[in-house]
Amino acid sequence: MTQTTKSSVYGQLVEPTVLKLERLLPGPVARVWDYLTQSELRRQWLASGVMDLSPGTEFEFIWRNDELTDPPGARPDGMGAENRMTCKILDVDPPRRLFISWGVQSDVLFELAEKGEDTLLTITHRRPPTRDVLLSVSAGWHAHVDVLEAKLAGTKPGPHWDNWVRLRSEYDRRFSA
Repeated sequence: MTQTTKSSVYGQLVEPTVLKLERLLPGPVARVWDYLTQSELRRQWLASGVMDLSPGTEFEFIWRNDELTDPPGARPDGMGAENRMTCKILDVDPPRRLFISWGVQSDVLFELAEKGEDTLLTITHRRPPTRDVLLSVSAGWHAHVDVLEAKLAGTKPGPHWDNWVRLRSEYDRRFSA
């Protein structure tokens, strides 16, 4: 498998309301799993929030996207400094699979597969309720995984918000009706 870079890896609509994003990340599955499930590590690329990895257990994601990169970039109008969402563990098979509710309207499946010394992360986000939400989560997953990839590689990610804004426009073009 050829390793791809963040600039060439876009999520795809595999159904009208199902986004699938794949990224080959540096390092073993166990390390990526920790960045997915441990609050302090996940906070560095996505959102904090302690997870009890038992099906049916609720947890809260707490986003502070201004803290992800230095500089953070220009936060778009309407985006708060902090956002919270209650989710639920739907199914888990450590360290390969984590399936969660995404608020009350969507769900997200994270799958990890060993690819040599690297890990293939597959994120499948199902049923975003509107096109606007679809564009936001598409850009969001892409931008957040860009930060994760940089953290795992030991490099400095670019400004998160600037990347998110650029990606949202790009996904709007890619997913045009």
